[in-house]
Amino acid sequence: MRELVVLGTSSQVPTRTRNHNGYLLLWDGEGLLFDPGEGTQRQMILAGVSASQVTRICLTHVHGDHSYGLPGVLSRMALDGAEHRVDLHYPASGEPLVRALVSLATGALDLRLHPHGAAGQVAPGLSVAPLRHRVECYGYRLVEPDGRTMLPERLRAVGISGPDVGRLQQEGRLAGVRIDEVSVVRPGQKFAFVMDTAPCHGAEVLAQDVDLLVAECTFADEESELAAAYLHLTAGQAGALAASAGARSLVLTHFSSRYLDLDALRRQAVACAGGAEVAAAADLDRFPLRRRRHAV
Repeated sequence: MRELVVLGTSSQVPTRTRNHNGYLLLWDGEGLLFDPGEGTQRQMILAGVSASQVTRICLTHVHGDHSYGLPGVLSRMALDGAEHRVDLHYPASGEPLVRALVSLATGALDLRLHPHGAAGQVAPGLSVAPLRHRVECYGYRLVEPDGRTMLPERLRAVGISGPDVGRLQQEGRLAGVRIDEVSVVRPGQKFAFVMDTAPCHGAEVLAQDVDLLVAECTFADEESELAAAYLHLTAGQAGALAASAGARSLVLTHFSSRYLDLDALRRQAVACAGGAEVAAAADLDRFPLRRRRHAV
């Protein structure tokens, strides 16, 4: 199962209907928790997910609405007896605050700290790129390697069946038949998490050709000067990012508390998003990743 569980969607301060940030990506038995703000532990209960599902935690930066939920989540994992290793990724400049937050957690947990200070791969399939915010900030990109989809009619035509199909997949060639003759490329799924940034090259790199892009949308287009001053995206800029990167789906989040009508923000993003599907996330929403595509 691959699914994004939205735990909170508010920027800076929570509202009556929106909690601080928190996003759990369920990906083939892994659980990647992004930016757990205050109240994330309780939001996980409401969403019907367990803290023990978390295997990796990714902080874009150390502002409180993106990190203050960390001690509670770690304490809950220890309380629930989680025995697996948990990897924590964060900008290197945030080391003092991250260590302070971790020190507040109670109980034993196999937690590994991984600060990063430049663009690049930080774990298998997981990479970061710098964003443009008021403090050091990085977005995340998760990429599945390309695979191949076997074509039954072509396999039958060349007389390959049963265990021989597996041998062909492993070896790439069997009885004079190449794997590319009886299969097509299946591009691996891609996910990007772009939070707290003005438009920048790093955001474009992260979002390139992703199946699901989660992007901040702090301000409406009418507040573009305010967005520029605080280094955030407007709804239209989030939509334009999805369009220029060729993202298939865009999930908007990190809304200023001034906005009650999120559909107005969604419409502004849609106007700039090209062919991308656009949704304005609400707390506890779930977004499954769309089915994989075959190469044309």
